[in-house]
Amino acid sequence: MADLKIRRALLSVTDKNGLAPFARGLTDHGVEIISTGGTARHLREADVVVKDISEVTGFPEIMDGRVKTLHPVIHGGLLAVRQNPDHVKQAADAGIEFIDLVAVNLYAFEETVAREGVTDAAAMESVDIGGPTMIRAAAKNHGSVAVVVDPEDYTALLEEMTARGGSLGDETRRALAAKAFGLTASYDTAIRTYFDRDAPDDGLPQTLSIVSKPGTILRYGENPHLRAAFYPLPGDHGPSVASAEILNGKALSYNNILDIDAAFELVKEFDEPAAVVIKHTNPCGAATSDSVAQAYADALAGDPVSAFGGILAFNRPVDAGLAEIVAVQSCFFEAVIAPGIDADAVKVFRKKVKWGKKVRLLSTGPLTTGGGADLMLRSVKGGLLAQDRDLGYEGEEHRVVTESVPDDCTIAALRFAWKVAKHVKSNAILLTRETTKGGCVVGVGAGQMSRIDSTIIAGRKAGDRADQSVLASDAFFPFRDCVDKASELGVKAIIQPGGSIRDTESIEACNEHGISMVFTGQRHFRH
Repeated sequence: MADLKIRRALLSVTDKNGLAPFARGLTDHGVEIISTGGTARHLREADVVVKDISEVTGFPEIMDGRVKTLHPVIHGGLLAVRQNPDHVKQAADAGIEFIDLVAVNLYAFEETVAREGVTDAAAMESVDIGGPTMIRAAAKNHGSVAVVVDPEDYTALLEEMTARGGSLGDETRRALAAKAFGLTASYDTAIRTYFDRDAPDDGLPQTLSIVSKPGTILRYGENPHLRAAFYPLPGDHGPSVASAEILNGKALSYNNILDIDAAFELVKEFDEPAAVVIKHTNPCGAATSDSVAQAYADALAGDPVSAFGGILAFNRPVDAGLAEIVAVQSCFFEAVIAPGIDADAVKVFRKKVKWGKKVRLLSTGPLTTGGGADLMLRSVKGGLLAQDRDLGYEGEEHRVVTESVPDDCTIAALRFAWKVAKHVKSNAILLTRETTKGGCVVGVGAGQMSRIDSTIIAGRKAGDRADQSVLASDAFFPFRDCVDKASELGVKAIIQPGGSIRDTESIEACNEHGISMVFTGQRHFRH
């Protein structure tokens, strides 16, 4: 392939940002502009000379604009291979003129279906037909046509045309084609995902199509010798690490992203003011209180040694006052994420914290309840695992199974512990205590091969604070040894799913030790 002189361009876009300057730049190079409907009106208002698509096709736009570019004169002009004499002759015989550049972006399908209460009719009306057809035709024939789907490319293309005497190089056209096919793949995936909503409540999609938004190359992966990138998925509009705005600090690393996600997903569990400290995807501190500042103090006290170099998450916006409190504590955090971090708080971090210029500050916006993806994906060699998000506690029994019945305060402490335990790597044992205004973590045993080892570790972490604590276990006790150990630690109540063939032994152990126990009927493994 060689340089392609741009003489004729078809512009038909939904996103009109930067379009008029781009069109003017094209006409400055002597390019004839063809356009459709609203795009043509927009360009004329900007004093750009435009030829309507109907003048080219000899056929009016019909059916509310559904049929306008779907015509042999347009697609012959896009698909003709200029180096093929037979194609050139057929085009001439049919009166078809070549189109050298197409600028198209598509109806905003994802934005439409994200709206509350959108109807099927509205969703289907936002499915673009002519646009993807033109994009694919031009991208297929990128040896003879330049296809532009991203307004961010307009300036660079005009600069290249100026440098090359009105032409675009073959490498540029190939890169544009790759981006174009990526757009149509993503668009079709979004539509397929919309239809997957009609799957039965107990069903999953028969096939799984995944197309990401443009990815970010990371410095390295989990370890420095591994390459890595982060690819945000379309269709998830909820507050998350993927959608957060980075207000300060270095670019996120692979491990940062994993840890920040773990921290934020846990802190979102609570309605009351909450703070969470995460290290290596496990909570080493978590607390709720009547103020986010007190929640932070209680969370940090959970394991201040492990908190160093961790991730701090809040479920309330961070103001300068809270930032001052974090600064005074002088514990180094890799990142802080919250629904909002105001400008004064950012200044406090930068000026009053030794590591303030390095810390990543992420603001997600308000904690809305909708917009999250319902399917969680995980890769293994040669395949993908998919499952529902573990969103909550519907259907859980919370049934007292012991002679000792926990009072209301203890029940509240158990519920707090149960929410946090869901976010600890299995085998998970968690010790928490009541505070005057909420609850806080005092000991965590995470990721051990046996549950008794997790219990021992949680007790060692808690120390004297284990006395009169409550214990949460993400899965049932296979033996009574965990209950016996809990009694040694001074635990007063336990929450666990139940379901072991030896449940009666654990219940008997609780009765012997005067410990109350609640079964939830639902396991929360986290591998």
